[in-house]
Amino acid sequence: MSQNIYDDDGFFAGYSALPRSRFGLDGAPEWPTIQQMLPSMADLDVVDLGCGFGWFSRWARSQGAASVLAIDLSEKMLARARVDTDDVAITYQRGDLEHLDLPASSFDLAYSSLTLHYIDHLDQLLATVFRALRPDGKLVATVEHPVMLAPSHPAFIEGPNGGPVWPLDRYLEQGERRVDWLADGVRKHHRTIEGYLAALWRAGFQLTDLREWGATANDVAEHPDWAAEVHRPYFLLLAATR
Repeated sequence: MSQNIYDDDGFFAGYSALPRSRFGLDGAPEWPTIQQMLPSMADLDVVDLGCGFGWFSRWARSQGAASVLAIDLSEKMLARARVDTDDVAITYQRGDLEHLDLPASSFDLAYSSLTLHYIDHLDQLLATVFRALRPDGKLVATVEHPVMLAPSHPAFIEGPNGGPVWPLDRYLEQGERRVDWLADGVRKHHRTIEGYLAALWRAGFQLTDLREWGATANDVAEHPDWAAEVHRPYFLLLAATR
């Protein structure tokens, strides 16, 4: 089974205090860009992979989705989602995305927010999602941008103009990374951008959109604390069609 870090009391408390946990989609800085990549929700059957507190599931229904199957490994996340949801068309289900079973040709949209970078066996998951989508069904997924899991190495080299350059740490070395974020030793799986695209193509998907989300000047004007991070993208946003 995947590492269920979200059911750790300390991690869950820290995660619950984040803006995206307190304010939902409005607290997620990448959300306006994601909306541009999503199809109309009208009458769609949706599967939400790594649904967390259920913010997207409830939004999809508010936009006219016919049904949402919302899956997460964390009991604490699902308990909070159920408390905040009063909608019989949303089904919350505990499941490990590493060993997911979905009915074939049952969904029009698969959505996943900041979850796939926890998955070791991504090829297996994407193959399952591909089978579960109807013809022309769509996958929209967001992950931590690969440069965030390969942060600059503390040692620097001299750049072509004589100035210092801080190289990424083993960027091309895909595999497990341990990070200290809200808890010590959180397990994530680092992939390059090429790694994500190749996994989509192997599953049979056709890439239709790709965005590297980072803070703009307007974002920094509204959130001055983001100014130190404008040199790198935080999120990789992907859209693909079956």
